[in-house]
Amino acid sequence: MLDTIDFLRILHPAIAVMIVFPLIGIVLHMAWQTRQRRLQSAAGIKTKIPPVVGTEHVKIGKILATAVVGISLLGLLHPSVKYVIKNDLVNKNLFEVLALGAMFALTIGSLVLLYRAGSKLWIGVFATLTGMGVVLIGMQDSLFGRTGFGAIFRRDNEWYISHFYSGILATLLMIFSLAIIQEIYRNRTWRNAHTIINCVAVLLFLFQGLSGARDLLEIPLSWQEPFVYGCDFANKTCNKPEPPKQSSLPDFSFYN
Repeated sequence: MLDTIDFLRILHPAIAVMIVFPLIGIVLHMAWQTRQRRLQSAAGIKTKIPPVVGTEHVKIGKILATAVVGISLLGLLHPSVKYVIKNDLVNKNLFEVLALGAMFALTIGSLVLLYRAGSKLWIGVFATLTGMGVVLIGMQDSLFGRTGFGAIFRRDNEWYISHFYSGILATLLMIFSLAIIQEIYRNRTWRNAHTIINCVAVLLFLFQGLSGARDLLEIPLSWQEPFVYGCDFANKTCNKPEPPKQSSLPDFSFYN
């Protein structure tokens, strides 16, 4: 049975399925059309692909990048709030709570300012701050010196198949793609870099679908945590659960 805190966990994968992955398909389709139109025009072939496709590709690409950063922050917000409530940090360590809240606010603010920035300097500054914010929030248990199970399920011992690390990398690639949009039209090298970066991002997104489904199976529900986190993960063993209490009702089995 899902408690409220467990139900909120579903928002991250649900939004990914309903919004982010469809946007990925749209952006890929438009990217392919944009490239085909460019090649056909260069070869002197009359193309049926409308010229607006390039502009729409950039527009939807920006929406996708924003959605990826947003869903990453949402995925980090749920376990962060859960950790704060579970450990009563508001009363025990208010500074940590305020610092964490400030990091979320500054990351979102930096992303907004990244869209508004015009010069290369400020684009670089706000892109860096946005990326740093996502990374620092994800590494909050190390940042605040927590031990044991921190707020974020990272799978540090298997980082190469980690949903967290691949998600953070995909998010950073999306932020970088936002930062170089202006350069794509001026320099062919940046255009090629944009293509390579987003091909890598697509592979990461595909892996996110697989690793996210796996982690939903492995992360226990809130009421299961005391038992599951008491298991020996290295040897894949758990203590035997206590047998259910005997019912106080009389046994009428002899009538059968």
